[in-house]
Amino acid sequence: MDTPRSPRRAAARALLAATVVVAAGACGGADAGSGGDGLSGTVRVDGSSTVAPLSTAAAQLFQQRNPGVRITVGTSGTGGGFEKFCNGETDIADASRRITAEEQAHCAEKGVKYEELRIANDGLSVVVSKDNDFADCLTVEQLHRIWEPGSRIDNWNQVDPAFPDVGLELFGPGTDSGTFDYFTHAVNGKEGRSRTDYSPSEDDNVTVQGVSGSKGGMGYFGLSYYEENQDKLKVLKIDGGNGCVEPTRATVQNGTYRPLSRPLLIYPSAAALDRREVEAFVEYYVDNNADIATAAQFVPLSPGQEAELRRDLTRLREEHTP
Repeated sequence: MDTPRSPRRAAARALLAATVVVAAGACGGADAGSGGDGLSGTVRVDGSSTVAPLSTAAAQLFQQRNPGVRITVGTSGTGGGFEKFCNGETDIADASRRITAEEQAHCAEKGVKYEELRIANDGLSVVVSKDNDFADCLTVEQLHRIWEPGSRIDNWNQVDPAFPDVGLELFGPGTDSGTFDYFTHAVNGKEGRSRTDYSPSEDDNVTVQGVSGSKGGMGYFGLSYYEENQDKLKVLKIDGGNGCVEPTRATVQNGTYRPLSRPLLIYPSAAALDRREVEAFVEYYVDNNADIATAAQFVPLSPGQEAELRRDLTRLREEHTP
């Protein structure tokens, strides 16, 4: 299960607590989306714990306006979340990947209809020291050789003979982090597959300090955290098969930064939208997606993705109008 425990996520939740009043007040016309006063009931959300900070943020903000609604956010993983969702145990599935054909068949068998809603983007950055003047771009294959289980690469000239004789020091998130799961799946083909002789920490600041303090340092974490520390670090371009691409909000949003970018998704049940508290929560989630993504330190949707999100929600409503 990809359960992120990074203080970066904890900080996002603290930020949310501090900005609830501001965010709620900034919504202006969101009263219609939030359902106004008098709402009650329970909204059950489960699935990817990478997406959980987004749903938790949405729940916190929504409940400030609708204290009679109880929202539970579980983290049984994307696959586990879809299993519960298709069995009718939850109202919304959080997912860090798209639903598979097998999962679609399971939902169809159980009569569960849904719509896929992209609510944010996720991207990782691979960073090195500012003193590293020789590496600008790495291929996914090079990343794989560096980070695969049992790797003995400990010098940059083993990564590329053109690189100088500089010791390679590796830093990254601990094994409880969703970022660790995401990176290892993208680079090594399976969540959790990684060499173990690196310096792990659940605190991204430790990774920043380690990488910035070593000419041969390398680490990885969320793009937004690099953006906050770009005065101390250098970000590498990644060649996912179509040339070197720098991680930016634009390349994460359009998916050209591969394979270290992905959409973050929720799947509301069409039947659950018959309950006003679920409909109001999903509307609020959609209406405030940019603020929620920013507070949870993910990459917000592009204008085109935002328009698609609203079209998808409208289609779901129309398909399930009683």
